[in-house]
Amino acid sequence: MTTHRDEGGISLEGTCRAIARRHGMKDLTTDLRHVLDPVELRRRVEAGVAKLPSYIPGGVANIRHSWPTDSRMQLEVVNFGPVIPATVDLMSERVRVTLRLPVMLSLMAGPIEAVVRKSGGQLLID
Repeated sequence: MTTHRDEGGISLEGTCRAIARRHGMKDLTTDLRHVLDPVELRRRVEAGVAKLPSYIPGGVANIRHSWPTDSRMQLEVVNFGPVIPATVDLMSERVRVTLRLPVMLSLMAGPIEAVVRKSGGQLLID
């Protein structure tokens, strides 16, 4: 198995798993439909990473990401609270976004999913 690291040499895969185990996180999975070819889809998702903090309350989130495969991006979102690990899986007709929410944030899964749908859809259009 290949270990993928971000620019600072940190293993995001291992970090995401460790955080999820330690904090009893719950998965929130959202599918976003698209009609883009794979190259354009990846370009838009990659370009959208820089825009993500503007969609997060407070707008000061730190986003770390890596591409362990051509079709999967791993993210860690750090805001004022806990680290939120996420994956973005690029598929032929949809993008699957999975957030690992801490238990307290999982209580707000509905509003969080609405933001993911709205902002994720917007990022795919831009």
